[in-house]
Amino acid sequence: MGRLVLRVLARIGGAVFVLWAVATVTFFAVRLIPGDPAEAVLGGPGSMASAEALAAVRREYGLDQPLFVQYLDQLVRLATGDLGRSYALSIDVGPLVLSQLGGTLLIATLALGLAWLLALALATWSTRGGRVAWYLGSGLEIVAAALPHFWFATALIVVFSIWLGVFPPISTSGVAGLVLPVVTLAVPLAGFLGQIMRESLLLALESPFVLSARARGESEAGVRWIHAVRHAALPAISLSGWAFGSLISGAVVVETIFARPGLGRTLLNAVTSRDVPVVVGVVMIVAVVYILMTLLTDLASRLADPRLAVRS
Repeated sequence: MGRLVLRVLARIGGAVFVLWAVATVTFFAVRLIPGDPAEAVLGGPGSMASAEALAAVRREYGLDQPLFVQYLDQLVRLATGDLGRSYALSIDVGPLVLSQLGGTLLIATLALGLAWLLALALATWSTRGGRVAWYLGSGLEIVAAALPHFWFATALIVVFSIWLGVFPPISTSGVAGLVLPVVTLAVPLAGFLGQIMRESLLLALESPFVLSARARGESEAGVRWIHAVRHAALPAISLSGWAFGSLISGAVVVETIFARPGLGRTLLNAVTSRDVPVVVGVVMIVAVVYILMTLLTDLASRLADPRLAVRS
């Protein structure tokens, strides 16, 4: 029981540290962007606001305070769950960010599931299809993992929207509008996960527990899918939390290219207009999602490998 309490406290402390680090880095990084945040409140750099209006806005939002005072004020607000108000939109940041969260989580979750299916299929085929399948699968994984999101998204639009006319170039509310954004995010991740799963699957097939299963007379399909694949998937499961975070970061590019509403476009627009509360709010929500996904992947790893639960 004492070990469990220490583990829980360590997780809570780690989560608090991550959130503090994210808030700190984001606060100072946004202020390195050239321009005056007060202009965002008054309509942007093209608003031609007077010096008096800018001074009034700085007083109202505390932008006339020393930078360290602004930083402490932000930490206090974040600790109470207050994400502030958007400079550019004059609305609360919390509801704004949460309204965009669902769309981003949808494409990220679908992309993670598709990446897993592709990686598992490629790893299984390349380890049982002979030398040609091995080298071909390895080459496909390397190429897929190296694909830039912006280039791959453009190529998919040219092929499937312009040439074939199968899927819309702009993401719509239907299922068809999800296909290209999800594939854009899933294929590069599948290449990365496939490399890990292929090597792990090969090691698992040569492990003593697999040889023992074969000696007991189990079929090759049973040995592969019941024993080997479960153990081969453990490294990829452990990396799924990181993978989900990378998918959310990739959504910045994908949502912009496919004109899809979500956290990515919201963050890009906020950075462009120096809307500091929105930038901080989006990044903090993404950090919370990442922490929750890390906890879920840890739980999934323990379910897939009971030895981890025994060690803890």
